[in-house]
Amino acid sequence: MAETKEIKTALISVFHKDGLEDILAKLHEQGVKFLSTGGTQKFIEGLGYPCQKVEDVTTYPSILGGRVKTLHPKIFGGILARRDNTGDQEQMKEYDIPAIDLVIVDLYPFEQTVASGASEQDIIEKIDIGGISLIRAGAKNFKDVVIVPSKAEYPLLLDILNKKGAKTDIEDRKMFAEHAFGVSSHYDTAIHNWFAKK
Repeated sequence: MAETKEIKTALISVFHKDGLEDILAKLHEQGVKFLSTGGTQKFIEGLGYPCQKVEDVTTYPSILGGRVKTLHPKIFGGILARRDNTGDQEQMKEYDIPAIDLVIVDLYPFEQTVASGASEQDIIEKIDIGGISLIRAGAKNFKDVVIVPSKAEYPLLLDILNKKGAKTDIEDRKMFAEHAFGVSSHYDTAIHNWFAKK
């Protein structure tokens, strides 16, 4: 019997918003709560869906010119907490950490920024920290969490939502985790190659 998990809360923080509309509509229809940052949060609310700000969960604003938004124990605890681990669950209650079941994130366009001939400073600002950390956290806890690491995965997620509603099997989550580590590996390789050429 495949281990099925229900998606109740989704953290969505993306650079590219196109293609999200159908997914948001399906998740909202299934009663999934949205949690988001900055531009993505405004985008979600602009479509008429309620969306909680990450800052309302963490009680911290976005700081350092947007360099630190999601990097907080209440966000990463919500992704990394093992749902079948009593100690983890007790700590979630103790520290008021919300469970996050779906993470939809993409990365700053590092390669495109390099290819555009941008300045070194602009290129460095396109080295994603929060996004890559969310991807790794979601993928590590694939037993409980669905990680969607780029818009290339949207059709896969939409297909699952259309077939199963806001539920995923362990095979689904493992597939997304594999893709997620592929995305992070490619991204880090691109950054490494840029540094190596300098």
